[in-house]
Amino acid sequence: MSDSPDKLSAMRRHVVLGLFVLGFAVLLGRGLDLQVLKQDFLRGEGDARHLRVVSIPAHRGMILDRNGEPLAVSTPVDSVWANPQETLQAPERLAELARVLGMDRGDLQRRLAERAGREFVYLRRHVNPDVAAQVQQLGVPGVALQREFRRYYPMGEVAAHVLGFTNIDDRGQEGLELALNERLTGQPGAKRVVRDRLGRVIRDVENIRPARPGGDITLTLDQRVQYLAYRELKAAVQAHGARSGSAVIMDVHTGDILAMVNQPSHNPNNRGSLRREASRNRAVTDLFEPGSTIKPFTVAAALESGSINPRMTLDTAPGTFRVGNHTIRDIRNYGRVDLTTMLAKSSNIGASKLALGMESEHLWRTLHQAGLGRGTGSGFPGEASGLLRDFYFWRDVDRATLAFGYGVSVTPLQLTRAYAALANEGVMPAPRFLVDQPVLPGEPVMSPAVARELRTMLEVAVTTEGTGHRARVEGYRVAGKTGTARKSGAGGYSEERFVAMFAGFAPASHPRLVMVVVIDEPAGEEYYGGQVAAPVFSKIMQGALRLLDVPPDDVPGIRAVTVGAGRGPA
Repeated sequence: MSDSPDKLSAMRRHVVLGLFVLGFAVLLGRGLDLQVLKQDFLRGEGDARHLRVVSIPAHRGMILDRNGEPLAVSTPVDSVWANPQETLQAPERLAELARVLGMDRGDLQRRLAERAGREFVYLRRHVNPDVAAQVQQLGVPGVALQREFRRYYPMGEVAAHVLGFTNIDDRGQEGLELALNERLTGQPGAKRVVRDRLGRVIRDVENIRPARPGGDITLTLDQRVQYLAYRELKAAVQAHGARSGSAVIMDVHTGDILAMVNQPSHNPNNRGSLRREASRNRAVTDLFEPGSTIKPFTVAAALESGSINPRMTLDTAPGTFRVGNHTIRDIRNYGRVDLTTMLAKSSNIGASKLALGMESEHLWRTLHQAGLGRGTGSGFPGEASGLLRDFYFWRDVDRATLAFGYGVSVTPLQLTRAYAALANEGVMPAPRFLVDQPVLPGEPVMSPAVARELRTMLEVAVTTEGTGHRARVEGYRVAGKTGTARKSGAGGYSEERFVAMFAGFAPASHPRLVMVVVIDEPAGEEYYGGQVAAPVFSKIMQGALRLLDVPPDDVPGIRAVTVGAGRGPA
């Protein structure tokens, strides 16, 4: 007898119910196994798939001026990166991402496709905060932000040549940024983090190594003097339509570089506008023939040799002087002049006769001791050592023209250092860019007595009796020398292209600052050093002396007395 339909229906219900209970029991057991017994294992497996070691960026050290004002700082910025493997899986999102980043969609897709085997590729470095915020809001798969540092220069183009600049990875490329890169560079740290599927860090797991910031560096520059020098030099170069210009200010006693400026310049905060022509520090890399600014050293060599005395006179009549096949000329016939007048009027004939009256080796030695033809030891990248040929190869005409600055090449920094010796009792200081750098002993160039004689003579050159009267500074006694040199080319020396210079120091009674101004190829009718460079010297020196609180020495009734011999008749 067969089972009744009711019994069969009840059995089916029990079987189905049993199967449901069994299935639920299996699921419950599996859940307990995963959530309780294997919790740590599964968490580890999950973390392993999203666990990454990431770099902790370390900011570059600051560069400060001598008063603690920032000249170069590193500011935090975001860079946009992507995991191509994830981002390419959402091609429909590339158009909006490209729009935010300012990229072409096709270029973006090709960039990702070419690097599809990688897990990390930069899309845009150092973006503005608003772009970073928009990228984050998009939430494109595999696209995230990474914190980096960007170098910022508060003075912009004013100090660009001294500081140099860094590349996008914050590594020094030019100037002191390059020379001091090791001291300025920080050491990145490292940590383990968990990222989500969008590449965002959701949890810090472990600090492996802390970041160590770079060291701060204090320069000898004074940003106030730097700005003043830059402003006046730029105005002069523009006013005279010149090709370029440089100015260097040095502390006579310590060798501290207080200002070093050039034209043309560039803004290091905008790397897109960088041009090689405007990025080099001409004050240490560019050479020029110093013209008549070399004459004080010709006189020094003659005095040191004993071939002349400070009161002797030279016959420069009739205003021309033949040496071999070469004719040396003065602007006019000065007749018989003493050494002071020879410097004040800038007589080429007088300087030539002095050079021809002494041994070539002695003249060469004096110029070499004054730093010509050799590096200054500043440590600045790309510094030129200049040119001073060995005296063994000199002919009479070479010696005669060398006496007024032809056949020798110097940098503005070299000439500044040489004039510091005239101001510093004959001792030439070593240039110094860093405050923590020791002040090295100076190099003797000439005797203190000769340096004082020249100091007195050079004061006359900055009076109405001399070519440098436009370099005068109200309230201060100034000593210095003008220079105007023709530029050489393929066909010899040009009659239309000149370099205008002025080199000097103040206060002349107790010198504190020495400065050289060089204006390359001034256009127009005014091109002499006394017309073009001397006024720039006056404006910069006047402001610098006041900014540094240097007491005046030419106040009526309180005039200081220069130590040394009196000056001869003018």
